[in-house]
Amino acid sequence: MIAETGHFAVILALVVALLQASLPLAGTALRIPAWSALAVPAAVLQFALILLAFGCLMVLYITSDFSVMNVWQNSHSAKPLLYKISGVWGNHEGSLLLWVLILALFGMAVALFGSNLPPSLRTRVLSVQAMIGVGFLGLLVFLSNPFNRIFPAPVDGNGLNPLLQDPGLAFHPPFLYLGYVGFSIAFSFAIAALIEGKVDAAWARWVRPWTLAAWTFLTIGIALGSWWAYYELGWGGWWFWDPVENASFMPWLAGTALLHSAIVVEKRDALKTWTVLLAILTFSLSLLGTFIVRSGLLNSVHAFASDPGRGVFILAFLILVIGGSLALYAVRAPALRAGGLFAPISREGALVFNNLILITALATVFLGTMYPLFLDAITGAKVTVGPPYFNATFAPLMTPLVAVMAFGPLLAWKRADLMGALHRLKFAAAATVVALLGALYFTWGGPVLAVLGFGLGVWVVMGSLVEVVERTRLFRASARDSLNRAIHMPRSVWGSALAHAGVGVFILGAAGALGWESEKLQVMKPGDQVELAGYTFIFDGARPARGPNYDATEGTFRVYRNGELLTVMQAQTRRFANPPMETTEAAIHPTRMGDLFAVVGTPAGDGAYQTRLYRKPLINLLWTGALLMAFGGLVSLSDRRHRVGAPSRRRVEAAGTAAQRA
Repeated sequence: MIAETGHFAVILALVVALLQASLPLAGTALRIPAWSALAVPAAVLQFALILLAFGCLMVLYITSDFSVMNVWQNSHSAKPLLYKISGVWGNHEGSLLLWVLILALFGMAVALFGSNLPPSLRTRVLSVQAMIGVGFLGLLVFLSNPFNRIFPAPVDGNGLNPLLQDPGLAFHPPFLYLGYVGFSIAFSFAIAALIEGKVDAAWARWVRPWTLAAWTFLTIGIALGSWWAYYELGWGGWWFWDPVENASFMPWLAGTALLHSAIVVEKRDALKTWTVLLAILTFSLSLLGTFIVRSGLLNSVHAFASDPGRGVFILAFLILVIGGSLALYAVRAPALRAGGLFAPISREGALVFNNLILITALATVFLGTMYPLFLDAITGAKVTVGPPYFNATFAPLMTPLVAVMAFGPLLAWKRADLMGALHRLKFAAAATVVALLGALYFTWGGPVLAVLGFGLGVWVVMGSLVEVVERTRLFRASARDSLNRAIHMPRSVWGSALAHAGVGVFILGAAGALGWESEKLQVMKPGDQVELAGYTFIFDGARPARGPNYDATEGTFRVYRNGELLTVMQAQTRRFANPPMETTEAAIHPTRMGDLFAVVGTPAGDGAYQTRLYRKPLINLLWTGALLMAFGGLVSLSDRRHRVGAPSRRRVEAAGTAAQRA
């Protein structure tokens, strides 16, 4: 009965979404208030129905109801509870249900917290949001029903992909979905604005917090996926330029550009048509990522679908949404009033430069990701575009953007003094030179590009610090005055400085991990030792081990530094029965300057095993920087100005009464 309840809830949600997508939009156009008023309760009801369906599916997984095909295909009675829960979205049907749940969540949030929006704009936003929901709810109802029964019910299930049975992968997809599904709100605002023919500073003020929330969640989701790849796959890599990774990275790049261009619209009433186009592009890339992962085009741990019918449905919906929105943009965008002018050397100019570089970098990632797929579809030829292409194109493009990042916040709006900004950055420049010389000294003979990357990271971090120092007048005013300025400084400024500093910290980690890594691959018998980057690894052999739903071989390494025992590391090779698969669980020991990383592989006879040992300098700064970026986003999101839209009727009436009394 639980499965039938969930299925019925999805069908009802589709009906509600159809009503929400049509009647309120028509009511606003025809000036029928009763129809327009349906948007808010419909958005709330749609979310409640999808939440009910999602809850039903989760109960089916927790209770191991193998009479439901989805549960039988992706779960097992011996799985730990956490992975029974995460198995709900570890498959095609469940992940789509999570997708529409988050889509409806953002729609409900606009319905409940968008009372400051003009009624017509809110109605249109909710209707556009429902149109997106109709497409994916239709896919769930007609092609990807997660509640299909199987008779007779099997005794046990096939189990979840062992690579997904990990805490990092349990939390990675929800955050990722909160990110790129969250960009649907920016898309809905853009389409609603095109329908109304009005984009102004108030519109940008409403779009920014939703975009910032989605960008923050997406940053966390990508960081969690990178962290999982680092410790779970056994090779110590943290980014492989895999098409599925790129599918989430492309909306992040476009969303970053959208965040910055929306600032120009809000502050200077410029770049309006460009910002609307970015909003459409960002969510279109999210839909493209959904198509790549769910259509069966790729064989990946993330790629769930193999039914071509589903892929055709998603492709048709993708063409309809992207083609329709771009057609509407082509018709309506020329009518939008042009904004204010500004000099090239200005805050606006820096943000335009930011957008140009980000979109160019996005184009290179898009080309490298989609070209093999297009070529395969057209000619059947199989080609691979790997890390060499992306490293050779993406990094050089981003270098000037990162170098200019320290200047932008110090420039004035409309027209700025470049030499003045350079003068204020003199201490940041001095710190960067010292860092470059220090890195060159300690890594003499190593990669020069790693040294330059290290210096670039220091430059960005110090530039962010200079911004805070300048705004608080530290060292130029009394300590009390500087503290007062810091306390009353807008949170969005703090958030921006933290996010920019996070970029610098991330670059420091990337420079260390990519440029100064040490590794050794060998066969080791018990008692063998290996010297690596000043550390001595002694292999004590391997023994059988057992987990809750797997068997393992556990290898032990004693690690010495300067003759003293530093730590004991235990790495595992795990063997799962349902489904049958072997995974690697690396042993990682963090130190002040990086990680020690050990992997035990396949037996080589006579008690010997293949082993891989790494030292990864500064690698923890990668995820520290990513979390700092996300924290900066949250701090900015807490700024009261991001929660202020058009004044409510009550406040307007109160202000009018006060004026009359005065």
